[in-house]
Amino acid sequence: MARLYDRLSALTVRHLAAAGRYPDGGGLYLQVTPTGGKSWIFRYRHEGRERQMGLGPLEFVSLAEAREQAREARRQRYLGQDPLSDKHALLKQQAAERRKGMVFREAMAAYIETNKAAWRNEKHVQQWRNTLEAYAAPRIGHKVLADIDTSDVLSAVQPIWLTKPETASRLRGRIETILNWGAAQGLRAGENPARWKGHLEMILPAKSKVRKIKHHAALAFEDLPQFMASLRTQSGVGVQALRFTILTAARTGEVLGADWNEIDLDRKVWTVPASRMKVGREHRVPLSDAALEILEQQRQSWFEVEGRRHRKTAPQGEGPVGPVFVGLLAGRGLSNMAMLSVLRRMGRGDLTSHGFRSTFRDWAAEKTSYPGELVEMALAHTIGNKVEAAYRRGDLYEKRRGLMEDWAKAGGC
Repeated sequence: MARLYDRLSALTVRHLAAAGRYPDGGGLYLQVTPTGGKSWIFRYRHEGRERQMGLGPLEFVSLAEAREQAREARRQRYLGQDPLSDKHALLKQQAAERRKGMVFREAMAAYIETNKAAWRNEKHVQQWRNTLEAYAAPRIGHKVLADIDTSDVLSAVQPIWLTKPETASRLRGRIETILNWGAAQGLRAGENPARWKGHLEMILPAKSKVRKIKHHAALAFEDLPQFMASLRTQSGVGVQALRFTILTAARTGEVLGADWNEIDLDRKVWTVPASRMKVGREHRVPLSDAALEILEQQRQSWFEVEGRRHRKTAPQGEGPVGPVFVGLLAGRGLSNMAMLSVLRRMGRGDLTSHGFRSTFRDWAAEKTSYPGELVEMALAHTIGNKVEAAYRRGDLYEKRRGLMEDWAKAGGC
């Protein structure tokens, strides 16, 4: 008579090689895959459906251990329970218990990983990571998320609140966000100890009271023609990039990242993709004749470089590729210091390239009749009034073309 239980032996289990399922009895099987892998499964029926539960690979679960697990599963069946559902519930409970013990550093990494796809660029991700690693992790990185309280938050932000208020404010906000994320995940409960309104505002002085916001140094618009004339006497790619920045009233980063695939010389437009814009929306910049002249010079420089590189004349029918303003490394754009270096070389270290946007705005307000909304569009600013923003869908591009030509003329270009 065939044995109902314990049919296999340790020796048999070790030598079985053909793919298939070999019964030990009572629902326990040794499963051998075509590749030679061996594992234990328990097969049973529950509510009229056949189910099977993995008990682990032979490498880690011996025959004796597999039989013990199968006996426990049969006992559960006798009591009317579903072994597989109970196992899943237990694993889920164990995972929840482990997550409840998650420390801030783990939560920080998990939050950044989850949300980085929604952020504008890698730089934004790095800013989050750097701020938290530098100031939060050393103080509260080891703390269990559920145990973090007000004193813990203060230990991270208070040391730099007076000396680096802007950084400290961002740090507080990021800690608050991660703790909110933890609460949504069921990892902590209660009020957020990093919240500002009605809580930390009672303990820390407002950022605006600690230090006044320092605006980018700007040139008076009356001095722009003389400055532009002086700038034209300088040489180098950084000079061209600064001139282009001023003429387009663009942000420094937008110009440094400008690529030839964004430029349409025939239509006289530079289209900055949403991924490179601060507001996350595509921005079209009408190119004045002076701005086009700079681009043409950069275009000719590209052909000359390519011609030397290939020991021939670069084909004029093909357009340039890569960064518009190339740095010292071939195929790479200028560094963030390029334009600042030009200003320092001119003895104007009191100015910043970003400050010329203020010069543009002051000139437009005091010397032209262009509406304020048109100027804000040229600066790629968001519309503060939500109702106005909802009704105005266009970017006033054609009207802005005249504005940019007048701006170039105001600079003597």
